Amino acid sequence: MSLLGLPVPAERGRALTRVGAIVDEPRFHGHLTGRENLQILAAARGGDADRQIGPALDRTRLTQRAGDKVSAYSMGMRQRLGLAACLLADPQLLILDEPMNGLDPVGMHEMRDLLRDLTGEGRTVLLSSHLLDEVERSCDQVAIVDHGKVIRQGPISELTGGAGAAVEVQCSDPPAAARALGQAAAGSRIALTEDGLGLTVTLAAAPAREQIAKINRRLVDAGISVYSLRQTHARLEDWFLSVTSRLGDDQ
Repeated sequence: MSLLGLPVPAERGRALTRVGAIVDEPRFHGHLTGRENLQILAAARGGDADRQIGPALDRTRLTQRAGDKVSAYSMGMRQRLGLAACLLADPQLLILDEPMNGLDPVGMHEMRDLLRDLTGEGRTVLLSSHLLDEVERSCDQVAIVDHGKVIRQGPISELTGGAGAAVEVQCSDPPAAARALGQAAAGSRIALTEDGLGLTVTLAAAPAREQIAKINRRLVDAGISVYSLRQTHARLEDWFLSVTSRLGDDQ
């Protein structure tokens, strides 16, 4: 195998000097300050790592708290300190395991912006997470790994696009609408919403605009008042569940 164009394990040392990683929850010496922890890591890494401490603290918004002991840090701050430690290598590849752990909504937004900035500089970020909403917001491509094998991968838009679009219908009589559409929407799935005030039609493999127009005509012909028709696309979580449920059926 190769890592950043270098053969591994033959040139493992050279390859890893250009990699930064957080695996699980980052661990630090609680009795030392954030800056002191980074100084120890920079000394172990060598090279120009010590010169990256200040920029790394600035990028992770920890400069004002760099003199505080890590034992006083929140989990979210330790996550950001872990990312600062990654940046000491001025890495071309970052491997981040659950980087959003412990972050509040503002912190998550800042982390997403930081990840976009890093990739905008030509770096690659490999993110591992079970928070699929965050993956969908942060990543360009995804891969599902099952028992050590990649079973699906590709751009998110292409993968979720193949999962089928849907139309959310708000109308005067949802049960009657479901019956009316059930007679004509071959290949589509129709389900009432949980509150019973509307229905969702998962579209068949055909041009979506034509199907939406057909749904509207069918409901109007049936004497049902249509308040709204809103097309939605499959979310990453929906696609993931559809893929993993099919895997379960195959086993």
